[in-house]
Parts: sequence; structure tokens; C-alpha cells
Amino acid sequence: MLNRWNPFEMSNGAVALGPLMAKEFDQLFRELNVRQGNSRELVPPADIYETAEGITLQVDLPGHDPKAIEVKVENDTLTLKSERKVVERPEKDSARRLERSFGVYVRSFVLPRTVDASRVEARYENGVLTLTLPRREESRPRVVEVKVNS
Repeated sequence: MLNRWNPFEMSNGAVALGPLMAKEFDQLFRELNVRQGNSRELVPPADIYETAEGITLQVDLPGHDPKAIEVKVENDTLTLKSERKVVERPEKDSARRLERSFGVYVRSFVLPRTVDASRVEARYENGVLTLTLPRREESRPRVVEVKVNS
């Protein structure tokens, strides 16, 4: 099972910093983690869920063209890549504030051996890319019938 690691959480679950300071640090690291490796590549946020059937990834990619989203599985790594392009505005418009990020978004995940990479499915809806990674049949939990001799 995948667990979220919190560097400010002690082994007993208590937060080492005050809750407000931990929240500020968390926000700071989120902002610093927006860029990965290449300074022109952005890292989209993702949620990972694990069930008995497999793993589901949900990646935020609002404003991306679904036809241009590339999902590649190579060896034990799943990589997604997409680009959100700047919308051209008329020259007479002057920007008052620009907060949205534009550019190439790249994110890679190392897949566990339990995933059947040949059966990965991708769906894009309402700006969220959902990837379904089913378990290999042999890695699924199974119930063994207990026979009783009378």
C-alpha cells in the first residue's frame, strides 16, 4: 500500500512543527516542487489510490488537449507528458495578473511488479487524467477454499 510521507510527522503521528507552520512549509514545498529537472517542465499534481483490483492515478491537467496527452509505459516506468499552451490575447489587452502555468508537464511513476502494464487504461474528463493500472492476475488476492474431511 502506498502511504503519503510527511517529513514533519513524528513516528507517533504527531506533527513536529505547529500545525500552522507545517501547513506553511507544506505549501512552500508544493510551490518549489512545481518544476522537475528541466526548468521548462512542470509537474502536475497526482492522487494515487490502491485497491484489490489495482492502482488508480488521477492527475490534474486542466486546459490540456486530450489528444495531445502522451502516456507511455516503458519497462517499469509510466510517464505522462502534455503541454498547456498560452492562449494568444489581442495586443490591446493588458494582463493585470497571470497566475496560470503554461508549458510542458511531465510526470513519471515507477510501477510495482504487481501491475499489468499491458492493460493500462487512460481517461480524460473535466481536466483530470485518470489512469487505471490493473493488477496481474497472479498478484491478486484470492480466497482458498478449506476442505473438511468427515
